[in-house]
Amino acid sequence: MFSQIKMMQNVHLATEADEDDLYSGYNDYNPTFDTENLENDAAFQQAVRTSHGRRPPSKATLTSSMGRPMTGAIQDGVARPMTAVHAAGYTKASMRGSLFDPLGQAKGPAPPLEMKNQDSPEEKIRQLEKKVNELVEESCIANSSGDLKLALEKAKEAGRKERVLVRQREQIATPESINLDLTYTVLFNLASQYAANEMYAEALNTYQVIVKNKMFSNGGRLKVNMGNIYLKQRNYSKAIKFYRMALDQIPSVHKEMRIKIMQNIGVAFIKTGQYIDAISSFEHTMSMSPNLKAGFNLVLCCFAVGDSEQMKKAFQKLIAVPLEVDYDDKYISPNDDPHTNLLIEAIKNDSLRQMERERKSMAEEYIMTAAKLIAPVIETSFAVGYDWCVEVVKASQYVELANDLEINKATTYLKQKDFNQAVETLKTFEKKDSRVKSAAATNLSFLYYLENELAQATDYADLAVNSDRYNPAALTNKGNTIFASGDYEKAAEFYKEALRNDSSCTEALYNLGLSYKKLNRIDEALDCFLKLHAILRNNAQVLHQIANIYEVMEDPNQAIEWLMQLISVVPTDPCVLSKLGKLYDNEGDKSQAFHYYYESYRHFPSNIEVIEWLGAYYIDTQFCEKAIEYFERAALILPTQVKWQLMIASCYRRSGNYQKALDKYKVIHRKFPENVECLRFLVRLCTDMGLKEVQEYMTKLKRVEKLKEIREQVSFPHKTDAPPSTGHSTPDVASPGLSRGGGSPPSACWQHSS
Repeated sequence: MFSQIKMMQNVHLATEADEDDLYSGYNDYNPTFDTENLENDAAFQQAVRTSHGRRPPSKATLTSSMGRPMTGAIQDGVARPMTAVHAAGYTKASMRGSLFDPLGQAKGPAPPLEMKNQDSPEEKIRQLEKKVNELVEESCIANSSGDLKLALEKAKEAGRKERVLVRQREQIATPESINLDLTYTVLFNLASQYAANEMYAEALNTYQVIVKNKMFSNGGRLKVNMGNIYLKQRNYSKAIKFYRMALDQIPSVHKEMRIKIMQNIGVAFIKTGQYIDAISSFEHTMSMSPNLKAGFNLVLCCFAVGDSEQMKKAFQKLIAVPLEVDYDDKYISPNDDPHTNLLIEAIKNDSLRQMERERKSMAEEYIMTAAKLIAPVIETSFAVGYDWCVEVVKASQYVELANDLEINKATTYLKQKDFNQAVETLKTFEKKDSRVKSAAATNLSFLYYLENELAQATDYADLAVNSDRYNPAALTNKGNTIFASGDYEKAAEFYKEALRNDSSCTEALYNLGLSYKKLNRIDEALDCFLKLHAILRNNAQVLHQIANIYEVMEDPNQAIEWLMQLISVVPTDPCVLSKLGKLYDNEGDKSQAFHYYYESYRHFPSNIEVIEWLGAYYIDTQFCEKAIEYFERAALILPTQVKWQLMIASCYRRSGNYQKALDKYKVIHRKFPENVECLRFLVRLCTDMGLKEVQEYMTKLKRVEKLKEIREQVSFPHKTDAPPSTGHSTPDVASPGLSRGGGSPPSACWQHSS
């Protein structure tokens, strides 16, 4: 207190004495605030050391080093304890003139670092938190690599360890120290892995835990994820509800997120058939951030409503969507600069260029599909509608699509069987650029081939090839015209050229296999069809061709194996079933042969060969009554052939029912009075049964035989010229195994572009 009063007096006196000097008293200060020489202040040092319980120094210097008045600590001869604590190991004086040495190397080696206590609770919590983060990362990596099950296991383990971590934190610290970000991350990852594994109920429960916790400030946004799950579950009303709740909680600054949610709401409305509400959602999207998917969905909704004007407006909005793709000009070198050429070559097919191609292809597909959809309904006729679409496309950035729409118009004429209009439309492209001309000529060649005008088909096939030699469809059609003329070797050359230009041209590969079959180059044909099978795994024609080739190679086991694969694709094809029956019959497996012949008959009960085999099978197994059923159907199909009538009568006779057999032979005789076989059996039956009609039938038999001899003599005057006598007799039992099976192989595929 004394020091403070003295200071106030000094300041006051200095002000009065030097009131005329503006800077007088500037350098005056109270010695109480002099801290530069405290280490030399004996009273201060004694007070400090005494306050820490140390012995006072042996001798004390009570005067200031600068001769200033002593501090208030010993002003009255009594040492007063000081409240300030001297900084340990630091004095300003000692630092003067010395180098900065934070490690104390100038005074000797630094003390060893203190070892971390691994058993402390804080360290255990830190290690456990690190382990939880690692598990979450491992879960995400497993998900990205496609191992969804492992990703879910890691997410569950992370959840268990995170709960242990929370309990340990609560024991040693306050609840406020819990890491909420880590808890949110673990729960969100767990819900995502549940959804990826299609465990939707568990995913929804986990998302609810996050959404209902008010401590997670952005948890409400996850209602979008919940809406997506409800959409997958086809619970569209709940999906719309959660999408709208998410929309309310996402601020307007997040424009892209809100637009995507609006699109999802529109899709959900489409699923529920609420097209008017869907149109509102998509129109809002197109006004705020136009994109291809929203524009295409808007066209679909307007089409579903049936409003032609809205369809036109929606189509124009779709056309106006910016493609954001650079033109191909930047990939063309303007000069012969090698550095520029090298750069262009590097970016010509990089990932960005591929993405541009995909985006452009998607846009063209959307526009073409939308035009084909609305063209027949927006005007009085589909032709006028196509013309309107063509004009809109020509005025947009998709000018090259106008020609494709014109070709599609011709294809529509073709579907309506209006060949003349189709031909007229395609002929207008003869003066267009080479690509369009080639496509139109390919279709014209196809049309003329359908009309069996091979000359015209060949001419347009030549025009298509000359316009674009790298068009695989044109080369395939050219090969087909040559195939039809019988020059299989030359046709194969065109198919090979088509495959060199486009290795995925399945039509050319199939027709090449057919050409090799015609040339009897069986191994090469088999190689073609096996390659095609690797591309088209479940194509019935390809499987049939492979089985047929193995049959030609006399490998019935392989043929049966491929036919079994074919049956899995077309289980009701009667020709394939009968072919399997024939192969098993040739192998001697009558039970399997009967099974497949019967299945063939069940699906197509009009195949005479199958009926004949089944009837003969029942006769061989002594079930003549069952055979009658099949021969009656054959007689119904071919009523003018006596063979089936005689087989029915023969079955009656073999089963011991002679009266029915006699009656049947009499019916046959009335229908076919000159049949020698029928009269012979009538004579035999009447003789065995002792009937009076026997003489009458014998007389008729002799007359018919004599008439037959006279006809043969008239037709063949010299006996040696007569052919071997086969008579009109039919054996009692038809020999089994007469089925043609699968029939002839399919003809060459004809390709046309649309």
